[in-house]
Amino acid sequence: MTDPTGLISPGWPAPDFQLPATPDGRRTGPGDHRGRPVVLAFYPADWSPVCGDQMALYQAAMPELDRYGAVVLGISVDSLWSHRAFAASQGIDFPLLSDFEPKGEVARAYGAYTTRGEAARALVVLDPDGRVTWSHLSPNDVNPGVDGILDALQRLTDERRVMAR
Repeated sequence: MTDPTGLISPGWPAPDFQLPATPDGRRTGPGDHRGRPVVLAFYPADWSPVCGDQMALYQAAMPELDRYGAVVLGISVDSLWSHRAFAASQGIDFPLLSDFEPKGEVARAYGAYTTRGEAARALVVLDPDGRVTWSHLSPNDVNPGVDGILDALQRLTDERRVMAR
C-alpha cells in the first residue's frame, strides 16, 4: 500500500475523504471529482516560503492542468482562516483543504504526515476512478514543481487512449 517512504503507492485505491474547504462549511474531497484526475498537493504550512512558491506555481500551471481536466486540492493542517488569507495573498483559486481536526487524519491515511505534526510535502495523482496513479514525497525544503504531475497526467491520458481502442 505504501512505498518505502511510507507514502501511498500507485495502483492502490485512494482513501476517500471530505475536508473543510471554506469557512461557511463547504467540504470537498476526491470523491466529489470522480471522472476527472485529482491532484492532492500535501504541504506543511501556509506562509512558508517554499509552500507559497509551490502553491503559486500550481495556480500558474492551471491552464496546463485544465488541459488534462485535472482538479487540484491543496491540503495542510492549517485552519480555514489561514488558508483563506494565504490563498488571497497568493492568488490561489483552487481549494486549500484544512486537515485540522482531527489533526492530520487525511495526511496520515496517505502516508504524508510528519513527526513535526504537519503534512509532508507530498504529491498524489488519482485517476478518474479514484486510484493512485503516481505519488511523490519531496524533502520539506524542496519545491517538487509541476513536471512530475504533468508527466503523470500525460501517462494517464496515454493509458486511457490505449484502453479505449
